[in-house]
Amino acid sequence: MRILSPSLPARGALALLGLSAAVAHAQPVPDTRVGLKAGWFDAGEATWNMKLVSATPPSDAFLSKNAPDARLKNSDLAFSGTRVFQGNYSGWQVWDIADPRKPKLRAAVVCPGSQSDVTVYGNLLFVSAEAVAGRVDCGLEGVEAEVSKDRARGIRIFDISNIEKPKSIKVVQTCRGSHTNTLVTDPNDPENVYIYVSGSAGVRSNQELEGCSAGAPDADPNTALFRIEVIKVPVKNPQAAAIVSSPRIFEGLGEAKRHGDAPGDRRERPEGAPMRPSVAGRGPTQCHDITTYPALGLAGGACSGYGILLDIKDIKNPKRLYAAADTNMSAWHSATFSNDGSKVLFSDEWGGGSSPRCRATDKVEWGADAIFVRKGDSLDFRSYFKLPAAQTSQENCVAHNGSLIPVPGREIMVQSWYQGGIDVFDWTNPDKAFEIAYFDRGPVDATRLTSAGHWSAYWYNGYIYGSEIARGLDVLELTPSEFLSQNELDAAKLVKFAYFNPQEQPKLVWPAAFVVARAYTDQLARNSAVPKAWLDGVVTQLASAEKAKGSARTSALTALASQLDRDAAGSAEAARVRALSDVVKQLAQ
Repeated sequence: MRILSPSLPARGALALLGLSAAVAHAQPVPDTRVGLKAGWFDAGEATWNMKLVSATPPSDAFLSKNAPDARLKNSDLAFSGTRVFQGNYSGWQVWDIADPRKPKLRAAVVCPGSQSDVTVYGNLLFVSAEAVAGRVDCGLEGVEAEVSKDRARGIRIFDISNIEKPKSIKVVQTCRGSHTNTLVTDPNDPENVYIYVSGSAGVRSNQELEGCSAGAPDADPNTALFRIEVIKVPVKNPQAAAIVSSPRIFEGLGEAKRHGDAPGDRRERPEGAPMRPSVAGRGPTQCHDITTYPALGLAGGACSGYGILLDIKDIKNPKRLYAAADTNMSAWHSATFSNDGSKVLFSDEWGGGSSPRCRATDKVEWGADAIFVRKGDSLDFRSYFKLPAAQTSQENCVAHNGSLIPVPGREIMVQSWYQGGIDVFDWTNPDKAFEIAYFDRGPVDATRLTSAGHWSAYWYNGYIYGSEIARGLDVLELTPSEFLSQNELDAAKLVKFAYFNPQEQPKLVWPAAFVVARAYTDQLARNSAVPKAWLDGVVTQLASAEKAKGSARTSALTALASQLDRDAAGSAEAARVRALSDVVKQLAQ
């Protein structure tokens, strides 16, 4: 375990935000996110280097009439083909996004069960259920009995082969329900998919589900605490889905030191209020979220005080490689790997997502992203990144869900910040992350905090999709800027997914295309680390080769690749020059 508590400069310091002076001055001054008009569907909006393509309100089944309803909060997203699945505290919706300008509702399934995180694979949809009132039959009457066969806490499995008429197949019951779930595929096992279950609720009665125990591990080695669940789902027979292992990935971890609330927010726990499941002096009893990267056999777990690096080469039996702790982190929430796996970003949901944690008075290293560099099986902390624009006390705001944008040669991420909006930033240099685009709305209510904002924001096949808690589904598109060229955007749009569950991170691979090569030359020009005359020559040769045909093109590209290989050795941008050479070689073939 490594405890990190670096000394940091005050809020707004360029070094902390990872911004050079040149980048900072390129942002709108004053920041257009500050002072936006409040409103539900008529709030003021601010955009920079991106545009809103469409804003679709929730369907009638998930929309209250007069004000946002806490029972109808939208949650996470999953994607398949031209469909996006949107979780909700009262069920889930499916939108057809064949035309991102006009999403169309395909199904609205009312099925309460807490936040209803969703993942999708083929004709199967998996939905997390955690609330004690959630029913197996999706009924609205709830479950009043302390012990009941009608209660659903675990993973709901739906057959979505007929999207207009989805069918409930099974509920795989777990002792602590499912707060989040991560779908994991094994390239060596196409007959099955696996679900990693993170359940943060209290342990249910042994009388309701046999084998459930909330005992300390010293007294009960089979306790439902201090473990995750792994569910195996036979794709052709999902009715046979079942828990196949309960890995104790927290073994040996002590309790991590974490910061609490800001002084002005501290409140005494009400007398008699139940404590969250824990065992004093011990480490995490559960993860909040797990992001897997099957191509590398790795996973990152955000787990109650720790950022955990996991070996998942044996998917049924993940093993902990390393656990990083940081006193500037509070509620480790989720993880994102760089495309090559050399870096890991952990987000911190300080305040649980329901509180304002982006105020001018809040420490910028709290409720932020922590960026680590992977050194073998360990993690080395490098820097923090937080939304640069202060938000009001009427806006719940903290780091939340996001994903990589497939720009070759760079780590660019889109991330949601609840009512802080959607932020796009570059963390290619783990010491200096910087903002390059944003979208934000004003608070729902100017007089009091009303929960709203973007739960998640993900890049999928050329667009950014945002799940707005109270306002529906947003679709956005990045626009060219000094930070992101048209060639880089066009190269990113070449990466297409058949389906996308953000917590199962795919390896990004670009096809051989001249626009990918030009994306690299744009980056070399922007960084100004290579001689201009040399780069001009490369760009000219590349353009000439693109115009050539047949063997003439092959010869020109082969010659250019040889030159790039020779020049890379002495270049300040050796890695990027080699990457450019690799693209040129692919084009030559």
